Amino acid sequence: MDKRVKFDFEIYFTNGGSLKGEDFRLDIDKDSISDKELAEYLVADLRLLMVGQIKILNKIVFAEQHKRKPITQKTENSLLIDLSHTIEHGLVTYKGLPAPIVCDYLSRKDSKKFYEEGTEFQIGKIEMVTNTGTYLDCPFHRFSDGKDLSEVGLEAFTDLEGIKISVSFTETLAITKQHLEGFEIRNRAVLIHTDWSNHWNTEKYYENHPYLTQEAAEYLRAGQVKLVGIDSHNIDNTLTNSRPVHTTLLGAEILIVEHLCNLYLLPQEGFRFSAIPPKFKGVGTFPVRAMAKLNVS
Repeated sequence: MDKRVKFDFEIYFTNGGSLKGEDFRLDIDKDSISDKELAEYLVADLRLLMVGQIKILNKIVFAEQHKRKPITQKTENSLLIDLSHTIEHGLVTYKGLPAPIVCDYLSRKDSKKFYEEGTEFQIGKIEMVTNTGTYLDCPFHRFSDGKDLSEVGLEAFTDLEGIKISVSFTETLAITKQHLEGFEIRNRAVLIHTDWSNHWNTEKYYENHPYLTQEAAEYLRAGQVKLVGIDSHNIDNTLTNSRPVHTTLLGAEILIVEHLCNLYLLPQEGFRFSAIPPKFKGVGTFPVRAMAKLNVS
């Protein structure tokens, strides 16, 4: 027998206002559904925009025949844009942390003694801290019992619907809740475009950089974003010893990507974002090849 879910809900919009419903019913394809899954389903079903916090109340799953057919989506051609800095020998990403060492483990010249004439290979060797270049933070970076890179699913950082929110560093360094209001953020990768990447690999890059406030992080968490990226030195204010943004986002299993670049090439909406790290056990941060996929007709 098919399953349906009956529930009440309260939806609060990022541009003001709210919507409430009682005894609302939806078809589901399994015996249970979490409040988070149901909230995402509700937003998609009602085709709502600018959705922030959602409360699901009085949820009941029961047996009843489905009322309609599922909706399918079409695919389109795409254009890829690289949003990552290049990692090279001696690059300083974060002052106080060692620069990467990039060298030969086996050089082409030395490899010739192992292979037939005309055949040669290079095997590289890299020594670096994980906070190098453009990198992704997952919960283990902040919490000892949080998911590490091997435990985070591909859906958390691959082909996410994205939105770019531009707040120039010439306007402010502190990015607040007010800067984020009025945008469609739910279930998206939210990329904060500050233009601070213009200072990459210079002394200015490391100090007095743009960052999110704790209230902004709490707003993104309430809006149930999937990932937050920034083209700055850190998503937190490094002039203090506290890291409330990392704590708030990673505590909610919202991934963070720092040191992005080329965000000026993106439209505000209409792109998919990916930032894929290796599958390391016991690691909470690692460089990624961050990219955006733009739909083109």
